[in-house]
Formats: sequence, structure tokens, C-alpha cells
Amino acid sequence: MPEPRGIDNVFVEVGDLDEAVGWYERVVGLTLKVRTPDMAVLDVGGDVAGIVLSSADQVSPTKVWFEVADARDAATELGVQTFPIPTGLTAEVVDPWGNRIGFTDYTARPDLARS
Repeated sequence: MPEPRGIDNVFVEVGDLDEAVGWYERVVGLTLKVRTPDMAVLDVGGDVAGIVLSSADQVSPTKVWFEVADARDAATELGVQTFPIPTGLTAEVVDPWGNRIGFTDYTARPDLARS
């Protein structure tokens, strides 16, 4: 499972909050930090910030990229291909609501990478 290194709060609308929490835990490797009836905050690498999921009848797709040590490893685990970006490689998956979740490494710019 990919191991995110960090990110700032990202707000993602989903059609079913319980299903979304399960998907992000199972596929992305995040853990639940805070839960209310209308939202859930998922922990990303122990940072103060996280992913905030909220229920919505009309969901607008979002793109969230997490920094990982090696996007190729994430791609292999998730069964997807990588593609190049200026800082390295990215692998993306799509959640059940059309949100794109990316796993990006900094192999082309190690000076910017978190350790």
C-alpha cells in the first residue's frame, strides 16, 4: 500500500461517507482521525492537516496527490501505470465518485522530497 509522506488539507465531496472512509483506508492507506455525521477527517502521515471528506448530493470530482517514496511501487500495488511529471513520476487511481488520487515521487527532484 502506498505510504503518503504529507499533504495539506484537501476537501473531497463523496456520495456515501461511510463507503468513502472505507475506500480511502483500504486503497490509499489513510486512517480516520475525526468523524462527525457530515464529515470525516483522514490522517495523512501524522501531519496536522489531512483529507476532509464530506457528503454531497452533487459530487464535484477532485484531484489529490500524495508524495510517496516511489511511484512505481505504488503503481504496481494498485495495478496502474505511472506517467512522468517535472518532479518525477505519478500513478493515479479513481475513487468510486470520480476523484483522482495520485501517488507522486520526487525522483527527478530529490532536493524537494520529504524524507
